[in-house]
Amino acid sequence: MSTRERSELRGAVVRLALQFTALILVLLALMGGLMYSVVAARADESDNRKLEGATLVDAPRDAPLDVFVAISGNGQLTVSRNMPAGLPDTGAIGRVQSSHISERGTVQVAGRSYAVLTAFHDGRVAQAAVDRHESQEEADRLIMALAVAGGAAAVLGALASVWMATRAMHPLAESLALQRRFVADASHELRTPLTLLSTRAQLLRRKLTAQGAAPPPDEIATGVERIVQDSKLLTGILDDLLMSADPRSSADHEPVNLADVAANAVALAGAEAQKRSIRLECSSPSVPVTVHGSAVSLGRVCTALISNALDHANSAVEVQVSTRGGHAIVRVADDGPGFAPGSGTRAFERFASSRSGAGADGGPRHYGLGLALVAEIAALHDGRVSVEEQRPGGGAAIVVTLPLSRKPKPADRNV
Repeated sequence: MSTRERSELRGAVVRLALQFTALILVLLALMGGLMYSVVAARADESDNRKLEGATLVDAPRDAPLDVFVAISGNGQLTVSRNMPAGLPDTGAIGRVQSSHISERGTVQVAGRSYAVLTAFHDGRVAQAAVDRHESQEEADRLIMALAVAGGAAAVLGALASVWMATRAMHPLAESLALQRRFVADASHELRTPLTLLSTRAQLLRRKLTAQGAAPPPDEIATGVERIVQDSKLLTGILDDLLMSADPRSSADHEPVNLADVAANAVALAGAEAQKRSIRLECSSPSVPVTVHGSAVSLGRVCTALISNALDHANSAVEVQVSTRGGHAIVRVADDGPGFAPGSGTRAFERFASSRSGAGADGGPRHYGLGLALVAEIAALHDGRVSVEEQRPGGGAAIVVTLPLSRKPKPADRNV
């Protein structure tokens, strides 16, 4: 994943996490407001019950300790002994005495708020007042508790949101990366076989349109057969790319003669080598070199290595298939510019440029995706790929090492 893609992924995770966190904060605010409303309503209901009960007492001394009562009747005003200064509200008493309609209100005295109920009962006016300081303190404590709990929940929610957003975005990011990688791999991998196909078609057309005697039928049949083989190779490459683009899928592995695969790749590249005036040779043991894998994938390995060697060779490319210590070895060497010291590992990165000098066309040495795909296919076959950085006489050689297929042990014969 590139730096830009990582930056975009982090930005998407942050945005998604912020949205989750904002949603959590909104839900917490709604729940906190609902809880506060319920507590405040219960406190008001409790105060109202106290006030209504206090207006029915016979004398102020019969009222609860936290309720202050004033009774006006028979031209006298009787009040509680601990009545705060500023109470009773004589104006409210006079209005109720005239209208006989109960009146509720709030009186501010010395920085405290009092809920006041003035009612007319049995020819007298009774006024009850209750201090709301405790209710307000309880509400303040509730607000503080909700704020602390909400802050802690917001922090935990933010962390959980980042975690969930990361888990949600990574599969999408991997899918997008696989899609981009598939497009890049397809454009690179199809270029070489399409070039071979075009070259064979041009050669066949040249033979058919040449002046003089017509080419022998067997020569035409051979050219057409090679074009058909190239078309099959294109189909196989597309299938293999589709399978490699999906990490959940895997090609069916079977015993494959690596010598035949290499020889077929050399035959397919023969026309291109002839066009470039490059000698292309292949050597292999007389016995099969069998590995367990996908013939299409291994054919891609040989084709990519030969194509890379042809791009850099001056006059010759050698393909050698051998065995050593339980492993099959495919070695592709060319006489072009070698690898720079220490660049062997980097040569298998995508779009790396590790060889010195210029190509046959004067352009810079580059590999695109070919060697990177070779390394991936070798790893999928439990093998490895390496570069011979120091070669006698110069040039470069790439070596692919794969485990030989194990022969099944003969079953015991029942007597």
